[in-house]
Amino acid sequence: MLDYDEEAGAYDASRGGEARAAAATRAVLSLIPDRRGRLLDVACGTGIVTRRLAAARPALRVTGADLTAAMVHRAGARLPGAIVRADSRRLPFRTGTFHAVTSIWLLHLPDDPDDVRAMVAECARVLRPGGVYVTTVDKAAAHDVGSDIDAVLASRPRRAAQDSAATVTAHAARYGLRPAGATAFPGVGQGRSPRATIADLRRGWFTLLPPGEPRTEEFAARLSRLRDQDRPRPDPVFTVRAFRKTAEG
Repeated sequence: MLDYDEEAGAYDASRGGEARAAAATRAVLSLIPDRRGRLLDVACGTGIVTRRLAAARPALRVTGADLTAAMVHRAGARLPGAIVRADSRRLPFRTGTFHAVTSIWLLHLPDDPDDVRAMVAECARVLRPGGVYVTTVDKAAAHDVGSDIDAVLASRPRRAAQDSAATVTAHAARYGLRPAGATAFPGVGQGRSPRATIADLRRGWFTLLPPGEPRTEEFAARLSRLRDQDRPRPDPVFTVRAFRKTAEG
């Protein structure tokens, strides 16, 4: 997993910035009822989406939570007094506190399936009956856009997708969450170019291809032979699922 304390400074600029945040915010809010209440943004990162959620829905009291100190610092500057440092597997909130809970780009991170299950369980626990949980799913698959870069990387080793839609839906059902809608949004500015993908390989973004290993360099060499080294290929399209908490959940 990446060191998000180190990533915090460049995180937004390297991942589509405000344009991607705006697209993500529109998608999330399309799945959340527009009414007064409380919203928790789990793994809020730099707060670039959290701030937009709060601005778009003044009737919602928005709280952000993240485990990484540098991310919390940046998010706190964007939404003063509304950001807490917390482990998404053990949220420091009472059961049934929130009318809506979001986790955007979180469930793909853990290697351990038990951690993903714990994250979904906690999001369900702090959600009120009738409330909505909104999360991204299938993040890695979103980056496979059918480009020449994807063809080169097709044989790379991959982790099992802990955030597959089927897996997340099964976890959600276990904790009283039922499907309540879906949408998608473009990862604006995240289309890969060969040169940028080589740089990502060499800094460890592809978790089963460690920097400096011969196989990593083999993929880098193949990518370097593609045409249009600096031309971004199509943006990924991220999938978002919503789940509503039953009265019995």
